[in-house]
Amino acid sequence: MARLRSGRARPGAGFGRRLILGALRREFNRSPMPHSFLRRALAAATLGLLGACASPPPPPCPETVCPVCPVCPSCPKCPEVAPPPPPPPAAVPDTGRLRATGFGALPGFDADRLLEALPALQQSCTRLGEVPNWASFCTGLRALGEATDEASLRAYLTASLQPWQVINADGSDSGMVTGYYEPLIRGRLARDAQARWPIHGVPDDLVSVELAGVYPDLAKFRLRGRLEGSRLKPYWTRGEIARLGADLPAPVLLWAEDPIELFFLQVQGSGRVALPDGRHVRIGYADQNGHPYVSIGRWLIEQGEMTLSEASMDGIKGWAAAHPERLGELLSANPSYVFFRQLPAGDGGPIGALGVPLTDGRSIAVDPRTVPLGAPVFIDTTEPNSPRPLRRLVAAQDTGGAIKGGVRADFFWGFGPEAGRRAGRMRQDGRLWVLLPVGHRPDQAAP
Repeated sequence: MARLRSGRARPGAGFGRRLILGALRREFNRSPMPHSFLRRALAAATLGLLGACASPPPPPCPETVCPVCPVCPSCPKCPEVAPPPPPPPAAVPDTGRLRATGFGALPGFDADRLLEALPALQQSCTRLGEVPNWASFCTGLRALGEATDEASLRAYLTASLQPWQVINADGSDSGMVTGYYEPLIRGRLARDAQARWPIHGVPDDLVSVELAGVYPDLAKFRLRGRLEGSRLKPYWTRGEIARLGADLPAPVLLWAEDPIELFFLQVQGSGRVALPDGRHVRIGYADQNGHPYVSIGRWLIEQGEMTLSEASMDGIKGWAAAHPERLGELLSANPSYVFFRQLPAGDGGPIGALGVPLTDGRSIAVDPRTVPLGAPVFIDTTEPNSPRPLRRLVAAQDTGGAIKGGVRADFFWGFGPEAGRRAGRMRQDGRLWVLLPVGHRPDQAAP
């Protein structure tokens, strides 16, 4: 076989097979072994040789070294989870509803001296006159003039307005009516040994965010805070503002002589500061630190320091005078803090949230989420600490940090000590009816 790989021409495959078979037959004929065994051996050898000689083996392939790929660990298949639903829109607190009724449902309306309410209604119309739903009513009210009489004014109001009773979110129709006034406190233009408590203007770092651009349903809400880097943090509480002292980045308009009197001026939202030279400086609400109002009277009750009947403004002032060491603790129980602005001097009432002067006994503060600012409102309540009815037409011209909810009002008593005494004692039950132009259905209308 080796010679077949020489340089001569290679014989055909048939010649090789014949040569091998001939040699095997000759060996078979000479062998003394049994023919059956030899036949099997001959057959096996023949097949093996024929297979080996059929074609030369191919040249060996060069060995290729392949890199071994690392085996990646297999993670268990995560179960399929449906994507989370989109967050629901921010909930808007249900502060109350308005239910249509008639003037016959207003107790004492026929006995009210409506001409006393005319100045307050005229003040409201300086703001409402450009509002489409109110323009016609205000035009007619101006046409009546100052010389109108009781009967003409009553006829105009009953023909032009529709009463809507205010209903609370829980379906009840009564709520709390408190009182407020324009206080007079003593103070100075500069700090001295007597006047040590600052009356702050709006701080430079107070951030106020209108939510209407983000959540239209929250158009009547405002977010307040301060920036730390790029994050909005809650603004300082009353206690923190007191500890910051001069480090608070806010102008000081005046200095008060009595911290408890300054506290109640903040609760009222506006007032006058009597200077040593006899002048009065009028200040009004400018902004607030964003924290909710907490009643310090309620805090004293919860501390077991007084009963509900004792928790009047005079009672709280008396407790503060008897416990000067706890004054800071008492005031800090209310985290809300009001910042002021100086107002022009004048004999009119303080400027309310509507932007018009308040009228003694004919203006109230309301929650504007239910009662539209500027609207006439008929109130049915009682005198402070008395069952004697107090039923009259007023105008919704102000708001307040503690005035939240449907049937909730703060009755403006006016300026001075007597107004302060009445306001401090008033915590009565009452009902409200909003008077809206005929044909106008408010968003808060009950279904």
